Amino acid sequence: MTIVDNETKDWGVDITSVNLQNVELPDDMKRVIARQAEAEREKRTMIIKSQGELTAAVNLEEAVQQMSNRALYLRTLSSLEDISYDQSNTIVFAIPMDMVKGEIIGLSAFAEADRATKDTRALRSSDSSTKKTRR
Repeated sequence: MTIVDNETKDWGVDITSVNLQNVELPDDMKRVIARQAEAEREKRTMIIKSQGELTAAVNLEEAVQQMSNRALYLRTLSSLEDISYDQSNTIVFAIPMDMVKGEIIGLSAFAEADRATKDTRALRSSDSSTKKTRR
């Protein structure tokens, strides 16, 4: 019993001979097959790329959980430095407010302290000038 007989015995067909011929596909059929193969390669490429992006996102999320806000901010600045190597590029970078909230509060407290110092100096100077005019 041959391989062909094993494959066709359930069909109720008896194969008596097999001839192999050189079959030339039409150009249209070749193009269709090539387009299908290209589409399949693109599909695999997209799947592999998206899996890589997903892995990178998971790794980034784990890194964010381990980093403090300032460390994350420094990492962001480092990334900006890497990106801005070419000076012909313009980078617009939005920073979430919760990321820099501590710095903003610190700067506003610093500004308030500076304002209070100036007010105190102004009061002292006006007090001293008032005392000078009374004498």
